[in-house]
Order: sequence, then structure tokens, then C-alpha cells
Amino acid sequence: MLKKCCLILMLLLVVSINSWSQTFKIIPLGVKGGDDESNLSSYMLAPYGSNHFICLDAGTINAGIQKAIDRKTLKGISEDIQRRQIKGYLISHAHLDHVAGLIINSPADTAKNIYGISSVLDILRDKYFTWDAWANFGNEGEKPQLKKYTYTTLEEEFSYPLAETEMKVRAFELSHGKPYKSTAFLIQAKDNYVLYLGDTGADEIEKSDKLSELWQEVAPLINTGNLKAIFLEVSFPNEQPVNQLFGHLTPQLFFSELAKLQNITTPEALKKVSFIVTHRKPPVKNMLKIKQQLRVLNAPGFKLIFPDQGKLLTIN
Repeated sequence: MLKKCCLILMLLLVVSINSWSQTFKIIPLGVKGGDDESNLSSYMLAPYGSNHFICLDAGTINAGIQKAIDRKTLKGISEDIQRRQIKGYLISHAHLDHVAGLIINSPADTAKNIYGISSVLDILRDKYFTWDAWANFGNEGEKPQLKKYTYTTLEEEFSYPLAETEMKVRAFELSHGKPYKSTAFLIQAKDNYVLYLGDTGADEIEKSDKLSELWQEVAPLINTGNLKAIFLEVSFPNEQPVNQLFGHLTPQLFFSELAKLQNITTPEALKKVSFIVTHRKPPVKNMLKIKQQLRVLNAPGFKLIFPDQGKLLTIN
């Protein structure tokens, strides 16, 4: 009997230690970069142990939540989960594969904030949430304003609380095929961080220094072990012509950017970071090729994660 009790206590201790080591949980609602309206860029993020999520982009909402329910990742009714557990939206840029789910599901949603840089929020206000295109669920723009969503502008260099969550965010501008802008979001929960990049081109292609500046900002957090994961897109295989990248990355460009991070971080620290590969574009053969090319090029041994719609990810 004593042995049995000791075994149970040891198992409980192991489970507790494992739980303490988790920092964030991620539920991918959509992972693809286009062509499949039921599986477009969107990720629910919360500190481990919390159900107060922020949504990183919103290409797919309802179909992704339903997929997560089917996979036992979420429990309940999809509409209720969107209303009660998603506390707001961080929108990296206003292309449809990043906002369609937010727009289509807006009638069933509850009041919350849409966070973004001013140029992104301007498009949502002036192009999508208008009475000609849909209905104005925002608190600005065409009248009548239904005021379900509050546009919350994020200025670079400032950190903002994410309402009704335990998280804060800081925004960084990215180049997504000049002159178009995208955004990276550095999300903080206590002393832990996740970095989410929307669509972005490589500095060498974009003739930009946006990614280099971002790496300089986050490198200290990597070296101290506080930055736990980086979402970074790879949209095309290496065969894609440079003049047809349209502000996106290939596996070679992905590792070219990570090489810059290697130069300003310690190897041990960088290998602890989870790199979540996002926005692989169909067809399926290209998506498989991207994964294969990334694995072949991964000589440094980075921790690459390929998210699956509806499948829970936990970050140490």
C-alpha cells in the first residue's frame, strides 16, 4: 500500500513539474497561406493554464474552432468559444486570408478589441467593415456604427495590455512587398514571450531592414531564455522566382534570416526556441516540398514545428 501511495505521489509530482514547464498554449485555427477558405492563418494563444485567448490573425475562425472540437482540443459549441474565449484579435495585415474569418463571423461575435498598426486598421475600417461590403461592426467609419469591435491602434516602441487576458503586446512593422506593410507581435505573459510574424519578405529582397531590427530587439530575450517561440512564415519552395515572392519567404530565405539571429544570440539559447512554420501555400505538393527543404537545410538543428489545424501546441 505504501509503495502504491509513493508511486502515485511521484506521478503527480512529474505531472506538476511538466505543467510548470509549459508557458503558452496555441490552438491553430488555420495554418495555410491561401486557396482553402476553411484553413487560413489564425492562431489562438493563451498562457498555459488560461482560457483567455488572443487570436493571432483571423483568416479562419468558425471552421478552425470546429476542427479543434472534433480533435478534442476544445470543448463546447464553436460560436460560444469564439464569443467567450477569444478576447480580441491581433491582425498583422489586412489581406483576406488573414481577416476573412473575423469578417464573416462578426455577426455572431461579442464586443472586443481589434488590435493593429494604423495602416491595417484603416483598411478594416474603410474597405471591409463598410455597409457596401458587409456591415460596419466597428466603432469608427461609416454610420451607423454598430460598435461591436473597438479599433485599438498599436504604436511601435510601446507595450499594450490585451484586454481581458494576462498578456501584453508590442508591435513591429514588417515589409510585405513594398509598399505594403505587415506586423510582428511580441506577446508577453509574465516573464515569457512569443513572437508572431505576419507575412513578411526577407530584408535582402525587400531592400529593408525591418527583420534585422526585429532580431536585434528580441535577441536579448532569446539569450535570457524568455522568448519561447517564434512564428515565421514560409510560403513558397526554393524554386519560386524572386520576382514572384510577393513579400514572402522560401526555406532558403527563412534560414538566411535565422542566420542573422545566430550571429547575435548564443547557440544554446537559440536551440531552445520553437520555430513555428506558418503560411505554407497550397498546392499540397508545394507544402510538402517546403517541409522537406526546411528539414534538409536545418543543419543547425533548430526546433521546427509544423502546426496542424485544431491540434493543440504547448510551448515550454
